Amino acid sequence: MAADPRKKDTSPSLLDFGSLHIWIARSFSFCFGVENAVEIAYQAIADNPGRRLFMLSEMIHNPHVNNDLRRRGMHFLRSTMGEQLIPFSTLSPTDIIIIPAFGTTLEILEELEDLGVDVRTYDTTCPFVEKVWRRSAQIGDKGYTVVIHGKRLHEESRATFSHAKEHAPVVVVRDIAEAHDLAKVIRGEEGREYFFDRFADRYSKGFDPDRDLERIGVVNQTTMLVRETQAVTGVLREAIVDRYGAKDHFVDTSDTLCYATHENQEAAKALLDRPLDLALVVGGYNSSNTSQIVSLCSEVVPTYFIGSADDIADRNRIHHYDYPAKEVRTTVNWMPTNRPASIALTSGASCPEMLMDEVIRKVVAFFEGTSSFEQALAPYQNATAAA
Repeated sequence: MAADPRKKDTSPSLLDFGSLHIWIARSFSFCFGVENAVEIAYQAIADNPGRRLFMLSEMIHNPHVNNDLRRRGMHFLRSTMGEQLIPFSTLSPTDIIIIPAFGTTLEILEELEDLGVDVRTYDTTCPFVEKVWRRSAQIGDKGYTVVIHGKRLHEESRATFSHAKEHAPVVVVRDIAEAHDLAKVIRGEEGREYFFDRFADRYSKGFDPDRDLERIGVVNQTTMLVRETQAVTGVLREAIVDRYGAKDHFVDTSDTLCYATHENQEAAKALLDRPLDLALVVGGYNSSNTSQIVSLCSEVVPTYFIGSADDIADRNRIHHYDYPAKEVRTTVNWMPTNRPASIALTSGASCPEMLMDEVIRKVVAFFEGTSSFEQALAPYQNATAAA
């Protein structure tokens, strides 16, 4: 990577075990925002022995990290879907509260501050999420409506919605299909009743589609597919141009796209440029960014979304998550029979690297006559020594 400081090279790395080829994405595992949040959480535990520690909700969408925090005494106030697990009324000013990487809503911050709880010392909100909030405020203050490409009930989208509505009318669009439906309203092909029915619970109080869809800008939940955000933006820009002309009616917000999400997705696409038998994507089942990588890989090759090496039962059975169906499935005879077998491996931005290492070791153990790890890693160790 030293020879590629801008990370323009997305070529995967090959671990050649002889009878097994494992292609590893150039970019995977913890992004800056997640790594920063995790470090702060563990530092908070070390800094405050004997005090009660609470995470507002899951630190990141990875059960291994969250369970380890629980073992160290961390409590979780809310679920990822906003369900209250521990009443805020039980908190005291001496308790330590940690805001997760997704951020939180202004309403929750106000409620906690009214209780005298410190919510600023250990606020781990990702800087790229905060960038989306700032950009939303900027365009809102200039009279633009904020369209959020995201999942309305995802923690990050709830937080962005809350911050953006203080400056602008806001509506959330889930995918390209909803973008086309919103475009119908922008063009005047559909009216107010259609909007309020189609986007129920996804617009800010007082939203007037006749007024608030004349000037818009699109921001995104940072874990969404970058290419989908770009497609959603294109559909809505075209509708605005058709109805009003481009000048002063559509603002470019492409600078809010998360670089880490983009890098992981580009690295996943680069994996797919070579012959593969299957792909393994490791991450928390409720991780949005991981599900997007699974979606990319599934378009090209059989793909298994696993939480850890434990989901690989044996050479014949693998347990994996069907994200669209929201259920765990078991596939038999999943292991390729040809030799050398070719497997792609990557992970979401909230997956610790050690889980990737455990998956590699488990898969390699299913193959006979494989090279040693030292032999598979030798080309990269020699390249590092030469550099």
